[in-house]
Order: sequence, then C-alpha cells, then structure tokens
Amino acid sequence: MKKLIYFCLLGLLMTGPVFSQQKHLSNETPQQKTERMQWWTDARFGMFIHWGLYSEAARHEWVKNHERLTNQQYQKYFDNFDPDHFNPKKWAKEAKAAGMKYAVLTTKHHEGFCLFDSKYTDYKATNTPAHRDLVREFVNAFRAEGIKVGFYYSLIDWHHPDFTIDGYHPQRIDNGDSAAYAKINKGRDMDKYRKYLFNQVRELLTNYGKIDILWLDFSYPGKFGKGHKDWHAKDLLKMIRQLQPGIIVDNRLDLNDYSDGYDFETPEQVNANTLVKYRGKTWETCQTFSGSWGYYRDETSWKTNHQLLDLLISSVTNGGNLILNVGPTARGEFDYRAVSHLDSIAYWMHANDRAIYGCTFAPDSYQVPEGTKLSYNPKTKRLYVFLYKIPEDGKLRLPGYNGKISYAQLLNDDSELQYKTQGEDLMLDMPKVRPPYDIPVVELMLK
Repeated sequence: MKKLIYFCLLGLLMTGPVFSQQKHLSNETPQQKTERMQWWTDARFGMFIHWGLYSEAARHEWVKNHERLTNQQYQKYFDNFDPDHFNPKKWAKEAKAAGMKYAVLTTKHHEGFCLFDSKYTDYKATNTPAHRDLVREFVNAFRAEGIKVGFYYSLIDWHHPDFTIDGYHPQRIDNGDSAAYAKINKGRDMDKYRKYLFNQVRELLTNYGKIDILWLDFSYPGKFGKGHKDWHAKDLLKMIRQLQPGIIVDNRLDLNDYSDGYDFETPEQVNANTLVKYRGKTWETCQTFSGSWGYYRDETSWKTNHQLLDLLISSVTNGGNLILNVGPTARGEFDYRAVSHLDSIAYWMHANDRAIYGCTFAPDSYQVPEGTKLSYNPKTKRLYVFLYKIPEDGKLRLPGYNGKISYAQLLNDDSELQYKTQGEDLMLDMPKVRPPYDIPVVELMLK
C-alpha cells in the first residue's frame, strides 16, 4: 500500500511544475547561458525608456485603455507628434553619466504606434510630423557611448484591426461573456495579427545590427486574456534566437514551463525590501522614478533620490539588476525631475560604482553589520559595506570578521579605515567627517 501511494505521488509530481521546468526549447547548456549573459550580470544597471504618442496626453502610458479611447479619438496624438527637441545623443550621455550599462527603448507600446520605420504599418513615426526613424537614432547614439542596446516590443496592440478585443483592450466589454466577445471580434483575425507580430520582430532584429536585449510585454492568460498560444510564443522565441543568437530575452512570453523559455525574471515596481526572495535566480527589477512609465505631467508620486539609490543597492545586494525608467516628454526631452534624479545617481555612481558592477550578494559566512547592506565581487574577492547608518560612537562593528580581511578603505576616495580586533569581531573606525554621499561605502579586501 505504501509503495502504491509513493508511485501515485511520484506520478502527480512528474506532471506538476517541478518537472515541467525540465522541458527545453534549445540545446544551450547552463554554462553557455552563463557566458552569454555575463555582460548583463556584471552590468547590474540599465535604463528603460517608455516613449510614444501617450507622451502627448501626458497622463499615463495606458491612457488609451484607462479612458476607453477609440482609434479615432486617439488619432490626434499621431497627427501632432513632433518631438522637435529629440536628441538621443543627450539621452545616451545622461545614461552613461548615471552609470547605466544598457538601455531598452519602447519600439512599440500597447497603443500600437511604432517608433521605427516598419514596412508593415503606416502607424509609425516616419508618417508623423517627426518624419524620422527614432529607433535608428537611438541605436546609433547609445552604441556610440558604449551602452548596450535593447528593444521593448509590445505583444499587445490596441490599434491593429486584427488584434482581438479582450479584457485589457480599450474597447473591452464590462461584464461581457464569450458570446459578446465573439460578436465584437467578428472580422478580426489573430492569425493575421500574429503574422504582423512576427514580421515586426524580424524587422527589429534584422535592420539595426546586433541587439543585446529583447523585452517582450506581456502575457495575461485566462478566459478573456492572451498567453503563449496566442503569440505562438515557442516559434517566436526560436525565430528570435536564430536572428540574434546572443540576445537576452525577458520572461513575459508565458513560457515558464520551459527552462529556457526566458533568460531573466522581471519583478515590476516591487518594494526594495522584497527583493531578497529572488536570490539565486536571474532577475531584473523594472522600476520608475514615479508611478507611471510614460510621461505624466501632473503626477507627484516621485521617489526620492534615497529611495532610488536604495533600489539599486538592494538589487545588487540580492544578486539582481535594476532597470530604471525615464518617460520623455512629447518634445523628446527627459523630464526635469528625471534629469535631477539621474544627476544625483551619477554623482554617487562616479565614486562608488565598484560596489555595483560585477557584484552580487555576500557569502553567508559574512554577517551583515547593523544598519548596512553588503555586496560582494567574486572576481576581485572584495566586500562592500553600504552605510545606511553610521554609528554615533564612530565604530562600525563587523561581527565575526576577525581574520577575514587584510585592508579596509572608504570607496569614494580609497582612504584607509583603521580597525581593531574585539574577540571574533572587528571594530572599524569611521571617518570623523561624514563622506559627502547619501550612502557611503566601505571596501574590504578579503584574505
């Protein structure tokens, strides 16, 4: 009887998510994946750029959805899109100064408008008063600054006539049933939309040289939603890998049953204190300066410089990346509040970037001193202590560190920090004058 129960349980487990993760779409080994993604893992910090027609409405990138606007009502934004101050070289310099190693631009968001010169639609920037392929200029400018280039592409398209209306669509039916949706979707053909989807992804991965990241967004499987079957996601991902073998792809194709159905997880707008649960995974938290991704003129819920810095530190000290979003204005400029935040990050990163690049969470053998967070560089064997609080007595206790370090210094100027032993602990002398940084960093050379 016990054996029977055992084999029944084993059968249930083999059909569950634990074993489903063993399915593969390619022959790439874990070591090959690690090598392919090494630059991204070392980079730790990137820039997201959400820009489209919604920047003119200036009241959230989902304005078409939130206000249930039709294509006809939304057309005014297309007719008047004229970003006369668009200068991607300036964007790239601001990203580089802030220490960002890669940048991802929304080539097409859910509204369906394309920033690139696609031959499969007229709904594109080259047909607006802009008269420019804005994606090409972005690619050239960021590559020139040595920044890796990524494309965001929306799987969703609220403008395309063959994209079937669902529970997220601006023309969704409140309390609608299957019959009501079938009626409203009469004449729409998802097969035609899928062909459009594949054609545009192929364009993006063929016409702009080497693309480092592809951010596809998003799946929402369910009765009135869309998932991997609607996108033909397995075939789409295979095409992507064929066109750009080295590319890194996010996890929003709804291919979680495949170990190689994505390269990294994407916790969105989560609290910094929750990031610890992603340790041991490959992940990137996507965050905004404020509550929306697109330019929102009247929004006041902006994060402080300290909160943004804590997001970066918390990401790295838990083994992940941070991609921080900017929503340019309709004239093509970064919002003045975003520029101020980027300048603040640039000031801190110039002095403390060694504690970010190539770093991850510290080994368990190193306890986290009170009022600090720890990052660790496994290549250089250095430990970094982020000082959220400096002890009032000027002595930082490093618990259990006796015999583990050979030298200590402030990272911003490489000035020595002396220490004494106290049993198993070390007592590190803090500077008499606080360093001019919101969160100073101590660098420890390990034995």
